[in-house]
Amino acid sequence: MLRIDDTDRQRSTPEFLDDILDALRWLGLDWDEGPYFQSQRLALYQEAAERLLREGKAYRCYCTAEELDAKRQAALAAGRKPAYDGTCREYRPPLGDSRPFTVRFKGPKAGETVVEDLIKGQVVFQNQELDDLILVRSDGMPTYNFCSVIDDADLQITHIVRGDDHLANTPRQILLFQALEAALPFFAHLPLILGNDRAPLSKRHGATAVRAYRELGYLPDALVNFLARLGWASGDQEVFTRAELIAKFRLEEVGKSAGVFNAEKLQWLNFHYLKERPLAQLTQEVKPFIVQKGYPLPADDEWLARAIVTLQSRAKTLVELVELAHFYLSDAVTPSPQAARKFLTPATLPTLRRLRARLAGLPVWGEQAIEQTFADLVQEERLTLGQIAQPVRVALTGGTASPGIFEVMAVLGKERTLARLDSVLAASGDAPPRPVTLTS
Repeated sequence: MLRIDDTDRQRSTPEFLDDILDALRWLGLDWDEGPYFQSQRLALYQEAAERLLREGKAYRCYCTAEELDAKRQAALAAGRKPAYDGTCREYRPPLGDSRPFTVRFKGPKAGETVVEDLIKGQVVFQNQELDDLILVRSDGMPTYNFCSVIDDADLQITHIVRGDDHLANTPRQILLFQALEAALPFFAHLPLILGNDRAPLSKRHGATAVRAYRELGYLPDALVNFLARLGWASGDQEVFTRAELIAKFRLEEVGKSAGVFNAEKLQWLNFHYLKERPLAQLTQEVKPFIVQKGYPLPADDEWLARAIVTLQSRAKTLVELVELAHFYLSDAVTPSPQAARKFLTPATLPTLRRLRARLAGLPVWGEQAIEQTFADLVQEERLTLGQIAQPVRVALTGGTASPGIFEVMAVLGKERTLARLDSVLAASGDAPPRPVTLTS
């Protein structure tokens, strides 16, 4: 069931809603019912507030914002918790009083409220420590805690699973359930996620929004797997399918201590899922990242798939996959100065020129024919394969690391391969001889 808590007008914008729905759809977290919008259920909350007022379980509070702030400051100065002091708890306003007011819950001031948490166990709160919760603001808008309880009761929610930072809200909500004579759901408070420095996860630890990870080139299955494993384990297994997560996950097995967000573990998982991705699917998924990087989008999906498969086992993210594919996607490459100094030397250029001539004469362009051409030249010139392959790799890809050079050349095609070899030879002044036409 999808429920949108949108009674906070400042934070509840169409853009925020679109982000939530897009993130859920991208992650593959579908819903069976809803979405329900709290902003469309205001009459239900108003009716519940009026019922609590009639039954003496809530009261109108006329304290102004300035008065409340003064009370907070005084409590802090006296070393007390800055809780509402109950000024209006027994106040009876005169008839016709038109001052603005909030509606507060009249909670018990004696005894205790016990949270039977499915993860943390039994947690006890003293009622005298709980101040009277605002149910309805002075502008008539109900508050999150109040709306949530009404919705949970009305929609018959059985389990409330949320972050540990919401535990302080739970005793107040339990008291509201009891005041409304509604069935109490089960509560489970998940441990918080911390950064590697054991501090609460924040933007300084890296991206914290689902959309950001999508833009960084992570796959949804990897992110779901990673998040499910934060604070939960099933033996030593690290990689789970959706079906396995559903079958094996138990709230009772969630740890009580905070999970640590390990970016390297997420990258490792994404690397695994990217390697296992069906090639046709991966070819479509990488296209937006090609465009985003400013490369022209290849028109031939079959050619793009041939290029991707040579890099699929090397990239950790879709962004990195495009970065590694730069020599496929670019019309030309410029060898790095360091690689050029080491491999494109006066000693290697003549061999490179002879290889270029033989490649130009190949009637069929393919890995097998290219490999045989290299082998013949290596044997004739009594060289090692590396002495030829590395200079060619630098000329074709711009660097010293790439997939197998025969694969790369087959994917690049004959025309682009020869053009890049020509460019390197021309830049060194060792260009291949051009045919001369004689006229009489």
